[in-house]
Amino acid sequence: MSRRPSVARPGLIRAAPVFAALGDETRLWLVARLCAEGPLSIVRLSSDAAVTRQAVTKHLHALAAAGLVRGTRHGRRRQRIWELEPRRFQDARCYLDRISRRWDDALERLRAFVEE
Repeated sequence: MSRRPSVARPGLIRAAPVFAALGDETRLWLVARLCAEGPLSIVRLSSDAAVTRQAVTKHLHALAAAGLVRGTRHGRRRQRIWELEPRRFQDARCYLDRISRRWDDALERLRAFVEE
């Protein structure tokens, strides 16, 4: 029987969908593009993409399901504009910071042990 670590389990459960969504190259590219250029329409997002507009839409919906982006309708033609949801990135960063602190603590313990 395998045991999962119980350390920071609630944080892990909240962070897992974020990291899963960012694990895809196309989704990571979309996030980077939105980060660099701000809110964009699907037309603009798919113009430089290596995949079809339909694929970009599918990836944006996966990112939205993870809470990383949101699409809102604008204008008379009700064009959807996609933008980042910074709070979810903050959550992921906090989780990574916790992991980093644990690694730093483990390395410090190892250093102290080796120096004894």
